[in-house]
Amino acid sequence: MKALLLTDYKKLEYTDVPEPVFGPDDILIKVRACGICGSDIHGFDGSSGRRKPPLIMGHEASGEVAALGSNVKGFAEGDRVTFDAMVNCGNCYFCAAGDINLCDNRQVVGVSPGEYRRHGAFAEYVVIPRRVVHKLPEGLRFEHAAMAEPVSIVVHAANLAPKRLGQTAVVVGSGMIGLLGIQALKAAGYSTVYAVDLEDRKLDLAVQLGAAKGFNPKKTDVVAEIRELTSGRGVDHAMECVGATAPIETSIQAVRKGGVVTLVGNITPRIDFNLQSVVTREISLYGSCSSRGEYPQCIDMIANGTIKVQPIISAMAPLSEGAGYFDRLYGHDPELLKVILQPQ
Repeated sequence: MKALLLTDYKKLEYTDVPEPVFGPDDILIKVRACGICGSDIHGFDGSSGRRKPPLIMGHEASGEVAALGSNVKGFAEGDRVTFDAMVNCGNCYFCAAGDINLCDNRQVVGVSPGEYRRHGAFAEYVVIPRRVVHKLPEGLRFEHAAMAEPVSIVVHAANLAPKRLGQTAVVVGSGMIGLLGIQALKAAGYSTVYAVDLEDRKLDLAVQLGAAKGFNPKKTDVVAEIRELTSGRGVDHAMECVGATAPIETSIQAVRKGGVVTLVGNITPRIDFNLQSVVTREISLYGSCSSRGEYPQCIDMIANGTIKVQPIISAMAPLSEGAGYFDRLYGHDPELLKVILQPQ
């Protein structure tokens, strides 16, 4: 089969690879759409340490059932499906408690940090365990279904913090995850959601997708602006979608006393923040990891338009053109946000 293979850092080849072998509890999926994730870009150059070549990356995908393992029930060849990129073991303490995203033995499709290698969906076919595969409703386009994975990230994050109807929030970082996060928070009952980003075009899209107002830290004092709009208090909740010192500090200072900051972004392993501000203002910090069984709801939210993904998709292209799009995304092409590759 054809695949986009990471043969070395910053080197992708569209080449022939063996078709994957599937076991009795697996489903062989013919991939119809797979999104390029920001984490794939950080894996592309080796900076994350979580994509060790040779590897087929890609974990935001959808397709059709091509073949079934002997133990698989409830699916048939030709079924339209997507899948949870995080594969839990089902046997550890955390899986038994329902915290599948914290599984001791979890693997991520298209990721190879060293201790395991699970090839992903930048290929004509991918093998996925039946327990993390989900059917798609009729009429849901494959490229939209491929967005279920990033949608699940923000829906899980929005569900973590205690909330009441009518509360206010800010999303810091209005890339793809932030734009989805704005919509998830609105769906969760937040009456007003603000957006923060360094690029005005992203802020314009954030407002289009539900943000009340966008703030660019290069042009304004974000914290002062937000406090002025909230009677001097700050918002109830900040969702941080970058993972670096400056945006996390903005998130902490933008929430009210007793407010909540949910940390979703993780591009840097260590950050600095104002500990005294967190302690003396009694700020709650939540780390949000992956998703925890929210996939069916996320598929429904995309299908019924509660969360709109089409405005975030910048381009769709054949898998054979994938290397060029990786280069453009790595070079921060301002015209690109989400790129969907189509192997079939």
